[in-house]
Amino acid sequence: MHTRTVTTDIVILGGGNAALCAALSAREAGARRVLVVEVAPPAFRGGNSRHTRNLRAMHEAPTEVLTDAYPEEEYWDDLLRVTGGKTNEDLARMVIRSTGECMDWMKRQGVRFQPALGGTLHLGRTNAFFLGGGKALMNTYYDAAERAGITVWYNAEVVDLDLGDGEFRSARVRVGDEERTVQAAAVVVAAGGFEANLDWLRQAWGEAASNFIVRGSPYNKGRVLRLMLDKGAQSVGDPTQCHAVAIDARAPKFDGGIVTRLDCVSLGIVVNNRGERFYDEGEDFWPKRYAIWGRLVARQPEQIAYSIIDSKAIGRFMPSVFPPVEADSIGELAEKLDLPADAVTATVDAFNRAVVPGTFDHQVLDDCHTRDLTPAKSHWAMPIDQPPFYGYPLRPGITFTYLGVKVDERAVVYTDNGRAMQNVFAAGEIMAGNILGQGYLGGLGMLIGTAFGRIAGKQAAACAGG
Repeated sequence: MHTRTVTTDIVILGGGNAALCAALSAREAGARRVLVVEVAPPAFRGGNSRHTRNLRAMHEAPTEVLTDAYPEEEYWDDLLRVTGGKTNEDLARMVIRSTGECMDWMKRQGVRFQPALGGTLHLGRTNAFFLGGGKALMNTYYDAAERAGITVWYNAEVVDLDLGDGEFRSARVRVGDEERTVQAAAVVVAAGGFEANLDWLRQAWGEAASNFIVRGSPYNKGRVLRLMLDKGAQSVGDPTQCHAVAIDARAPKFDGGIVTRLDCVSLGIVVNNRGERFYDEGEDFWPKRYAIWGRLVARQPEQIAYSIIDSKAIGRFMPSVFPPVEADSIGELAEKLDLPADAVTATVDAFNRAVVPGTFDHQVLDDCHTRDLTPAKSHWAMPIDQPPFYGYPLRPGITFTYLGVKVDERAVVYTDNGRAMQNVFAAGEIMAGNILGQGYLGGLGMLIGTAFGRIAGKQAAACAGG
């Protein structure tokens, strides 16, 4: 295989949101030669960022796209609740406080925002939506990179890193039939997690991982993360922790994206393949709890579950791209879903008897709940009694993993003996575990990638004399 050496000021390993934010920020900070190494072909560039829609945004007053206010302390409390305290508070608050600066910077790159759509996602106050979604966002960044003279290699796989004594010297990259050795004054690792590496997932989860669906990029196999850990980077996070959503079991194995997500969970009940409920479907607002349901389903027999609703729920949620299974009775619905009809009927009857009537309002934590039922349903409990009845099969949908490398507020990567690397920086999913020890808040991943991408780019430019 032919090999040649390429020299640049900064090399960015990855091609998603964090990587492009780093590349653009490095150019702004004075780096003349910036190279982005993207493993995907052009049509699939952008990693999981292609499938995103919004960024969770702290703000003290209404804006043109956000309602009311979402102050720092509420944002932090939300994060603390979903992570169970497994987060670095200093880094988390730094990211939260960066929201306004990040959004202003994004607009300068050409990103446009729009108000949240109406419906049941409760995001109009907390999340700023990208006009055209994540694909449009990434196209905007790549267009800005081209105008800035940033070089992008596509179909380029990192196969080795030279990290001698905590210092980056070079990366070996395979592009087609050619191997290239990239030498640079600094490197930003922003190549995502290992969610598309099924063997690695099985190491963490066992054979249950064989039934997982990867709703994100099939190119995020964790090669750069594995190299970083093998070369002495300090790890952070639990390999079993991830952004795992309950998605339609009929979704493709890879790259189904956000349209495969099921948002009706809180409007009905969820049963496993024995016809039994196993968790409180109305625990909290969906944007704070949707990313726990993948793990919940993963713990069920054969990693399968079923969301059951009646006709009262139709129109109150954003449906999956796949139509529901429909029936005129609960028993018939169970049979169509290959579930034990007697068990499902008994579960629905017990649930209906336990519902305490109240004032249903899916926009608030209402008073519709159950009594003397295990597990309880805390909010939005309505009897499932109005045909036709509908069911959706659910599987764990993995978006990104939380195992990553330890960083500080400058995005500097640390070695496993606690020393700061001299010219190695990280941004995005590959370091998100510093802030997301478990759980998730909708839109936070994009803010982490944007904030740390910008920091990493500036720091890398300083190493290159920019």
